[in-house]
Order: sequence, then structure tokens, then C-alpha cells
Amino acid sequence: MSEALAEKAARLDAADELAKARDRFALDDDVVYLDGNSLGALPRSVPQRLADVVEHEWGRLRIRSWEESGWWTAPERIGDRIAPLVGAAAGQVVVGDSTSVNVFKAVVAAVRMAGEGRDEVLVDASTFPTDGYIAESAARLTGCRLRAVAPGAMAAETGPRTAALLVNHVDYRTGRLHDLPGTTAAAHAAGALVVWDLCHSAGALPVGLDEQRVDFAVGCTYKYLNGGPGAPAYLYVRRDHQPRFDSPLPGWNSHADPFGMVPSYAPADGCVRGRVGTPDILSMLALEAALDVWEDVSIDAVRAKSLALTDFFLECVAHCVPRGRVECLTPARHAERGSQVALRCAEAGAVMRGLTSRGVVGDFRRPDVLRFGFTPLYTSFADTERAARVLGEVLAAERGA
Repeated sequence: MSEALAEKAARLDAADELAKARDRFALDDDVVYLDGNSLGALPRSVPQRLADVVEHEWGRLRIRSWEESGWWTAPERIGDRIAPLVGAAAGQVVVGDSTSVNVFKAVVAAVRMAGEGRDEVLVDASTFPTDGYIAESAARLTGCRLRAVAPGAMAAETGPRTAALLVNHVDYRTGRLHDLPGTTAAAHAAGALVVWDLCHSAGALPVGLDEQRVDFAVGCTYKYLNGGPGAPAYLYVRRDHQPRFDSPLPGWNSHADPFGMVPSYAPADGCVRGRVGTPDILSMLALEAALDVWEDVSIDAVRAKSLALTDFFLECVAHCVPRGRVECLTPARHAERGSQVALRCAEAGAVMRGLTSRGVVGDFRRPDVLRFGFTPLYTSFADTERAARVLGEVLAAERGA
């Protein structure tokens, strides 16, 4: 059966329309990298671009680069490159700060925009912990009550007192894809605003922010967007909300006259209001270079390959892994699946160490979850078959020991 799966992988790779994108990344042939849902692989365009930024733009031009090298406009320029990947028109995405900081901006701004009589914030009960911490702080700051609700129940739980919802598009632990269109529509029908965390969906599947009339969205860029460790995050503010966007973190970079240095704050127009302090130029320009890998790539093709990869992985696991050793936590239905597969497994930490020692890199979430992230731009079907086969070998060896 393993030979049949290897042959199937070869056929699928031969027909893969995204195969050419793999050459745009610095990859090791002897390693299967399935942790792009934590940190994306290095695009080949980044090292030389960073060297030029350091040696020429910083080393020679120095302060002149804010204008001559376009440093000052980088947050909006790079935001416009991310926008198509999340289904947004230009002028609505600004890059900078961390996901956590942008969650804080968006939730507080949403509560302020919701108006009188709305004093409740709903947060995804299965959210990445930091989102919950930030939501709790934002609720205290704005005098709201925070209530944790299962993502599938958000629509039903949104009521006349709800100001804002904070929801993860894809669950970081299980890979479950939540209902962005339905939740957003239900929130709007109840008069509330929604903030979506796109960390595990942007660059892996279509999002449709403009089409679904999403209010705010945030996300990191170091996972499926391959921006590098600690790469700046981004904030989406729907165009018609921008005149009323009241950031809780006003800074000189978002001032209408940033070099006027006046004591009173007057916000700039547009998504520039999402800026705070001086942009982190080195990591921001590394991200800009990393986005070159998306040239001539369709996000719909990415989604199609993502589903094909995860389907194939589950097929291979069923054939290669001893029966009863793992339990899949990721939904089987395509409409409910992101771009990762999470398997519950006894002694998962030791199993992942065994996988890594054999050249298959995923990650482990305590207490018992193995996560395998499938990045369609550089993950092959051969990688996928090998990962499942090695997982079976590790589990069989562990049982034998």
C-alpha cells in the first residue's frame, strides 16, 4: 500500500499547478516542513533584499531612506499587497505592530463605534489565549462585560447589548474553519461589529473581507505569508468605518500632521489611523520581499491544493498509522477545515520529537496534539506521503519499545 500511495503522490505532484512556487523558497530536500502554520519557510528573495536594505538604504542613504527608499509609506504599500490575499480592496490594510496590539486597537474601536447601550464583548471561547487576554483588557477599559462563547454559537448569542465580537477564522489547535459569512451577517443584524483574527487563514484560503462586509480584521504575517520570525502584523479597517475609527493607541505616525509635533491629536485620513509609532523597517521590508512569492498565484488555487493535501494526508494516515493510535481533531468537511491537520495522540511530545529526528517537522500542543500545517506554495504531495509514513513508523517503534 505504501508504494501505491507514493505513486499517487507522484501523480498529484506532476499535475500540481503550484509546483513552480516551491522553487521560490529555501528548502532542505531531506526535511519535510509541516510547521508553516507557526513559521513560514524562507523565500529566496528575502536575504538579498535585506542585505540591500542594510548595506545601501540604511548603511549609505541613512535618514534619506525614509523618503528616497519609501520607508515612510511602507505600512500602507505593503498593506495593499496583502489586501488581495484577504479579499480586500486597496486602502484598507495597514501593516505594523503585533497581532495582539492590533486586536486591542480593533476591539476597543469596535466598542466605541457600537454606541450607547451596548456593553458586552463576545470572545471566541476556543481562541488563541492572547486574544482572550486582550479582549478582557479591552472590555475592562471600555466598561464592558466579557463573555466567552463557542464560535458556532456566536450568531445566536449576539444580542441588543453586544458591542463587538472577536472570533478566530481558523482554530489554532484543531484547524477548524469557522463561519465568517454567517457570523458576520448575524452580528450586523443584531447591530454589533465583528473583529476577525486571520492568523491561521490568510494565505491559506479565501477570506472575502470586502465581500462579507467584515468590520475589522487582524493577522500575523509570519505563518502562511512567510514574512519571517516576528514579522509585523496587519490591521484591516473597512473603508466606510475609517472616518469613525477611533484608535485607543493614537501615535505620531497616525497624526494628520506627524511632523507638526503639536500637543493635540488629530487623526490622519484612511487606514493610516491604524499606525502608532515608527515602523519596524527591517522586518517590514523583509515581509515585502517575501510577498513576491505570491506573484501569479491564485488564492483559489491555493485553497484547492490545501484541501487536496489535507485529504491525501488523512488517507495516508489511515493506511500508515497503526489503528487506534491517533484521533483526528480536524473536521472532515472541507467547509469546516483550514490548512492544517491536528491529531490527538498519546505521548504526543515524544512522538513529535521522534518525527523531527527523522526529518518531519510539525509541532506539538500540550497535552496531546500533533499539528501538521500544509502550506500549499511549498508543500508537495510527496512530502505529505512521507510525513504520514514516518508517523506510522514512529508510532510502531514506540509500541514495539
